[in-house]
Amino acid sequence: MEDAYARSVSEVLEFFAVDPTKGLTDLEVTQHAHSYGKNVLPQEKCTPFWKLVLKQFNDLLVKILIAAAFISFILALANGETVLSAFIEPSVILMILAANAAVGVITETNAEKALEELRAYQADVATVLRNGCFSILPAADLVPGDIVEVSVGCKIPADMRMIEILSDHLRVDQAILTGESCSVEKELDATTATNAVYQDKTSILFSGTTVVAGRARAVVIGVGSNTAMGSIRDSMLMTEDEVTPLKKKLDEFGTFLAKIIAGICVLVWVVNIGHFSDPAHGGFLRGAIHYFKIAVALAVAAIPEGLPAVVTTCLALGTKRMARLNAIVRSLPSVETLGCTTVICSDKTGTLTTNMMSVSKICVLHSLNNGPMNSEYVVSGTTYAPEGFIVDSLGAQLEIPAQYPCLLHIAMCSALCNESVIQYNPDKRIYEKIGESTEVALRLLAEKIGLPGFDTMPSALNMLSKHERASYCNRYWESQFKKVSLLEFSRDRKMMSVLCNRKQMEIMFSKGAPESILSRCTNILCNDDGSTVPLSAHIRAQLEAKYNSFAGKETLRCLALALKRMPMGQQSLSFDDENDLTFIGLVGMLDPPRDEVRNAILSCMNAGIRVIVVTGDNKTTAESLCQKIGAFDHLGDFTGFSYTASEFEELPALQKSVALQRMTILSRVEPSHKRMLVEALQNQNEVVAMTGDGVNDAPALKKANIGIAMGSGTAVAKSASDMVLADDNFATVVAAVAEGRVIYNNTKQFIRYMISSNIGEVVCIFVAAMLGIPDTLVPVQLLWVNLVTDGLPATAIGFNKQDSDVMKSKPRKVNEAVVSGWLFFRYLVIGAYVGLATVAGFIWWFVYYDNGPKLPYTELMHFDSCSTRETNYACSIFSDRHPSTVSMTVLVVVEMFNALNNLSENQSLLVIPPWSNLWLVASIIFTMILHILILYVQPLSALFSVTPLSWAEWTVVLYLSFPVILIDEILKFFSRNSGIRFSFRFRRADLLPKREIRDK
Repeated sequence: MEDAYARSVSEVLEFFAVDPTKGLTDLEVTQHAHSYGKNVLPQEKCTPFWKLVLKQFNDLLVKILIAAAFISFILALANGETVLSAFIEPSVILMILAANAAVGVITETNAEKALEELRAYQADVATVLRNGCFSILPAADLVPGDIVEVSVGCKIPADMRMIEILSDHLRVDQAILTGESCSVEKELDATTATNAVYQDKTSILFSGTTVVAGRARAVVIGVGSNTAMGSIRDSMLMTEDEVTPLKKKLDEFGTFLAKIIAGICVLVWVVNIGHFSDPAHGGFLRGAIHYFKIAVALAVAAIPEGLPAVVTTCLALGTKRMARLNAIVRSLPSVETLGCTTVICSDKTGTLTTNMMSVSKICVLHSLNNGPMNSEYVVSGTTYAPEGFIVDSLGAQLEIPAQYPCLLHIAMCSALCNESVIQYNPDKRIYEKIGESTEVALRLLAEKIGLPGFDTMPSALNMLSKHERASYCNRYWESQFKKVSLLEFSRDRKMMSVLCNRKQMEIMFSKGAPESILSRCTNILCNDDGSTVPLSAHIRAQLEAKYNSFAGKETLRCLALALKRMPMGQQSLSFDDENDLTFIGLVGMLDPPRDEVRNAILSCMNAGIRVIVVTGDNKTTAESLCQKIGAFDHLGDFTGFSYTASEFEELPALQKSVALQRMTILSRVEPSHKRMLVEALQNQNEVVAMTGDGVNDAPALKKANIGIAMGSGTAVAKSASDMVLADDNFATVVAAVAEGRVIYNNTKQFIRYMISSNIGEVVCIFVAAMLGIPDTLVPVQLLWVNLVTDGLPATAIGFNKQDSDVMKSKPRKVNEAVVSGWLFFRYLVIGAYVGLATVAGFIWWFVYYDNGPKLPYTELMHFDSCSTRETNYACSIFSDRHPSTVSMTVLVVVEMFNALNNLSENQSLLVIPPWSNLWLVASIIFTMILHILILYVQPLSALFSVTPLSWAEWTVVLYLSFPVILIDEILKFFSRNSGIRFSFRFRRADLLPKREIRDK
């Protein structure tokens, strides 16, 4: 029954044909179970493990690598190698791919935990009326039409319509569903609001929420998937994980690279068709296979095998830094997504605010004779810690607040007319509360006012341990007054009272809604001398005006406090006693904004990131909070910037699109609205970060580009998120965004480094094939260069320092290419030099080296016909390991120098010297040590087909390698001077493919 909230009790009971005094019969239960199903969230089918594994290999570059590994294995066997030696190269490739697949599988299995943890919010048992008798049954057995009784502490087992309240009132904590900071009072009356949201449906008890006060009966109207919790589950199932911007660009780059690789491989093979029949190959087929091996080697050289591992490592290093900022990353790719976030949709309660209700204003009667009639005080402190000051209207701090009569009696009333508890948790090192938020706020007020009669009161209290200090003043008043009788809060009275005894004196303290307390007061306490005077119509009007100001303009939650001297010996209270009260004062409380939020939001604005406050609270409360934060002052009026969810839904499509671009506040939201907001923003090409803590936030957290859960939030929200804020602080989100930008910049640098290195390898093989000289490098040597020499420095580039202006530039566009036109040209130049230097080292050894064969260049070009001609040298010279070792060492050393080029995209090494990143220097030293090991340690040199080099050979290696720094310094100089660079620009903004997404 979808509209039970708008129907009367009798209509709902009639719909289910149930007698509220007897409940359903066994036959009716069976019929309803058949019609509506069981009260459980259905088990969702998990993706088979083998499918998750296969999914990780569904990438074009990965497929090319697997094919290359397989082909090289078959060709090695065909050439007569043993199975073990033939499998060395393919095994290295397969191990890398397996490691990357493992990371992907772990990430995807984490996402499915959110649906399982949603079940934890379902009640286990329920008190049900059937066949005229109450019994406790498993909640799973409930059917629509069942009459259920709930009381304090009960978890609501299904969606239910209230039919009878068995106590003065019923309050339910709906925070997991709506995010409201306070419990909600339920009632029997039908809701007349159009487009009613969860907060409006005050006659409905929602599954998974908890009763915090009162007792009632209700009829079940929805079970299983047809409940509020079920709709959240369905919404999560409909949400597909978004691919991160970097992943998209890497996928596009992979496709682009794959096409280039395929083209070059085919070109090399076709160009050499004329050499297939050379006698050195032993026949046309063997020649074709030989050049096919070269094409395979080219594919291995062109694909950066270490790229996924290095990206993962860099992201992991970023997560470690973010953990120090209290941002715990659950999904590695999300780290980079933060860098291009354009909109942050922030939950209000607990993220922008402390979620710790505090008294912020006090109003009392000063005097009828002297000065202004009313005194107003401001109370500082925004947490549950008993720390804060009372400041008067002139801005002066009160040294001993308890010496003022009204404040003293406010402290008494706050401590005694209270059922909450504040305690210090030594493990978490924080103060925690038990009980209603408003009562906790009054407890804290009593601590801030302090005790009378001690000149050293503030400093004396600070000498206590945190455990003693938590409720020291409250315990003092509770020891001074003995509680005799209590009148609990009720909806009709809107107040509560407690009768206390002290030194043969009976006093009743009362607190409640200002309009209820004021209507029962006949006298008022004066703050200047402690006298009691009649409450005149003039004073009453002034207090009502102040109350309207607190509750209206300042959107404070207000309570009035009063007292009454009772006859000596009275032991009980009646409702009639709550008349002729003496008014003490008016207190206004709020969930205060965090101190650091203002600067954090301003930082977002400077960085081109828009903040939208999303809350379940009403519109005026949300607008008031934004005014208190102070970061939205430039907007002036919130008209056109603030909408309720229903107002936004009713807008025509065009106006809705305009509203999205200006929106700052969205209030009165429920779970579906949050998800709708994320989708609408994503349709406008925004990259959305969404914060949340409740079960209700899970669908939106999962749908957002990056979902950010609160550390104090529910397990469901955390499981659906990409990142968890340990301190629930919005400022941490902003710090994480800055870190995300740094990570992306460094990721971009090492991707460019690896691309230029691989271009060098491709040029090396391609040029050698075109010149007709022997293979400069064998495949296993290429793998060594790609994995070890590329991997370590590339990872160290991830430690490049953060730019000082990282949060002063706008977010990068989602479709921004990793390598743009001018940079692609730069790295083509660098890559071409790397390749040519490698080939030059190979040719130098054969033609110019004093200890080499000193062959004429033409002999080197016709090496493959050596066995068919008479020569003055042995043909075995072409199998010597020295030339390929020189080539490999040139390639390693030139790439180490190239790594230094990547300390900055455009800054010279004279400005950012190598020691600015000691990790990079260390990685270069370690890489060179590893390379020297494989040259000079016998088993390794045989494995990689290398041999030790002489000092003369090392000298030439350095001569050929160092110029790469000079070349890049010249290119960087052009980059820094845009006028010079202009002539090098390509017609398109970048050479890498882009997704066809319209720019905003």
